Amino acid sequence: MKKIFALLLALCMVLSLAACGAKTDAPATSTEKPAETKATEAATEAAPEVKSLTLKVWGPQEDQVDASSWLPTMCEQFNAEHPEWDITFVYEVCPEGDAGKNVTQDPSAAADVYMFANDQLGTLIQANAIAQLGGKYLDAVLADNSDSMVASVTGTDGGVYGVPFTGNTWFMYYDKSVFTEDDVKSLDTMLEKGKVSFPLTNSWYIAAFFFANGGTTFGESGLDAAAGVDFGGDKGAAVAEYLVNMYNNPNFVVDADGSGMAGLRDGSVNVLFSGTWDAQAAKEALGDNFAAAQLPTITIGGEAKQLRSFAGSKALGVNPNSQNMQAAVALAVYLGSAEAQLAHYEMRGIIPTSLALTSDPAIQADAVALAQASVIANTSKLQPTLPEMNNYWTPAENFGKAIVSGEVTLDNAAEKVDAFNAALNNSGL
Repeated sequence: MKKIFALLLALCMVLSLAACGAKTDAPATSTEKPAETKATEAATEAAPEVKSLTLKVWGPQEDQVDASSWLPTMCEQFNAEHPEWDITFVYEVCPEGDAGKNVTQDPSAAADVYMFANDQLGTLIQANAIAQLGGKYLDAVLADNSDSMVASVTGTDGGVYGVPFTGNTWFMYYDKSVFTEDDVKSLDTMLEKGKVSFPLTNSWYIAAFFFANGGTTFGESGLDAAAGVDFGGDKGAAVAEYLVNMYNNPNFVVDADGSGMAGLRDGSVNVLFSGTWDAQAAKEALGDNFAAAQLPTITIGGEAKQLRSFAGSKALGVNPNSQNMQAAVALAVYLGSAEAQLAHYEMRGIIPTSLALTSDPAIQADAVALAQASVIANTSKLQPTLPEMNNYWTPAENFGKAIVSGEVTLDNAAEKVDAFNAALNNSGL
């Protein structure tokens, strides 16, 4: 038995040594992966997921004539700067002045991003057709715009609803061989020295005279619907009398249907009140005598009173019905950025609002840009964005026409201006 036990023990030791000396591959259950597999998976994890989407963009024809125009150029540049999105852009024509009407017809079918004139803001908000900005996008708008431009896209609730990209107001183009820089500070002086044209029958312009003598539209802020329009009373009567006298001045010419620009060309008038859209034509008409300036004062009751034009902005809006809100908001803010505004100025002469561009040499040397900036800063009133403002336009136009026709006279000015003011506050019109 002892011998048998010894033999068995020796056999076990041999088998154990053989097993320890055996060479084998890695266990089949190992979780270790080849190096090339690990590299491929790491690259896959690092690459962001690209989302394909479509954005419909509305703007004026002039910004999308062809692929090299401002709007498609900026949109494709935006796409290149955002690898997380693969965007297909659909461009459709809608002038800024028509956005309020076209977008609100069917917000669900309207553009994701559109350009609009800020006086339509109240209508767009009322129709739930424009999105309120927030977060980093709101911060960008607040940081790059003046208080007046931010106010132009602010609703009655205090929310900001658009990205301004240019101002919208009017100022003076004048012949500097006729008027000095001091002359153009006073409309009365200009009426003594040269021919002055003014669009008296245009309701956007005539308000400047009432603002000069303390008139208001929906309070000082322009956002108080309950305050209504205050163009009547003794202050309004004094303005009406001034307008009658101005119209009867032999040096005054009513600018209607392009007659002011025609007069500037042939020398029969020496000053034109208009905006940036007439800049090139005014430069061609006046040549070396071209000049531009903010609005002058008028004299009422022996005092100089500052004319103040309606001022607002053209801005980018975002449709709250968009299926791709993040990309739409980012695009709107980009199209209103300093970079895009500078390109807009260089490609189409659109005067920027960006504070980052105020010291740009080209803009500093542009008399038109400086005139518009001066008006917005010094001689303007924020154009109300309330839907109630729709009641203003027709009565104001009719009042200007009544002066031209002789219906309003010095004798009945007080009576006529009060009737005018009542019409402005009649929501049934």
